Amino acid sequence: MIKKYSIYLIIISISLLIYACTDENDEEYTPVSPVTVDLTQVPYTNLSQYHFFEGEMKNQIPSLNVIPYEPISSLFTDYAHKKRFVWMPNGTKATFNGDDEILDLPVGSAIIKTFYYDNVQPSNTTKIIETRVMIRKSDGWIFADYVWNDSQTEAVLDMNGSTKNIAFKDDNNVTRNVDYRIPNEVQCIVCHKTKNYENGNYVQKNIPIGIKPQNLNKNFNYGSETKNQLTKWIELGKLTNNFSLPTEANTIVNYNDNTQPLEKRVRSYFDINCAHCHKEHGHCDYRPMRFAFSETNNNRTNMGVCVDTQDMQNFEPALSKIVTPGNIYRSMLYYRLNTMDETYRMPLHGRTLIHDEGVQLVEEWINSLTPCN
Repeated sequence: MIKKYSIYLIIISISLLIYACTDENDEEYTPVSPVTVDLTQVPYTNLSQYHFFEGEMKNQIPSLNVIPYEPISSLFTDYAHKKRFVWMPNGTKATFNGDDEILDLPVGSAIIKTFYYDNVQPSNTTKIIETRVMIRKSDGWIFADYVWNDSQTEAVLDMNGSTKNIAFKDDNNVTRNVDYRIPNEVQCIVCHKTKNYENGNYVQKNIPIGIKPQNLNKNFNYGSETKNQLTKWIELGKLTNNFSLPTEANTIVNYNDNTQPLEKRVRSYFDINCAHCHKEHGHCDYRPMRFAFSETNNNRTNMGVCVDTQDMQNFEPALSKIVTPGNIYRSMLYYRLNTMDETYRMPLHGRTLIHDEGVQLVEEWINSLTPCN
């Protein structure tokens, strides 16, 4: 079902092209998107009420003006695959605030992310688990999590959290079992919150995570063409055209790409998997790490290298440093990535399995580091 996605993108692109090329003597026709995001009514009870998708909803074919996108590096979520989309009200556009800053989407916008597994056993089928929607209201972003039924015909709002047992084959054809955890609202807030200083007080707000220009600065196959995502958004009138694309130095890399420099891969991994909590005014800002890509360039301290763990959760004495160069067994960071124990594992939410490839990447990086002074 997900594989039909590219075909429908071609159809949508052709429709947009026909509209753009209408003869000036013809009566102008403006196609109307079926999407409905009524800020007085959302979150809706059912995902289908938004009309984000054409045809059978399980095929994830975006409706008119629903833009698919893909980050360069993706947050690990127990090996689930993801489809991502953004929708903005007609006549509005996002604002650029910096390569490393979340794009400022207008009020009424929605960010849609569907989590699914391919090769679900025993019949090797595709199964959608949940679709998370973030909606921008006038006073900030709200969450709406929709859990799919077994027949894959509808997804229903559920902010209480739940668990789905899934057996699947990963991209390396390894069979895995996961108790996939659909988050509750509190868990959503932990990863998405930030504390802004307003009128003499800190005010907690929810923000998106992955839509930074530095993580969108890549080509995407839209069906009829392959184009840089930021350029495409500008052409569609959905992003202000007042900036230059991020430089190579300011652009994240795919942490799975072995052709990229090791440290840049690790910095990219930390940025998408850790920085939303380990930042100023984030959930874990009381810890010394600052994992944002823009804060780790030539800064080993922000990555925890040679930094004392101090009083962190009664770890074994051997784990006296967050990262001990050349020694994974004396690195608290490595230990927390390489455990499924909920008391110690990192990230706090979003995974129950160990991300083998991520752990291997961090191990390689730790072993490449020069000793502490």
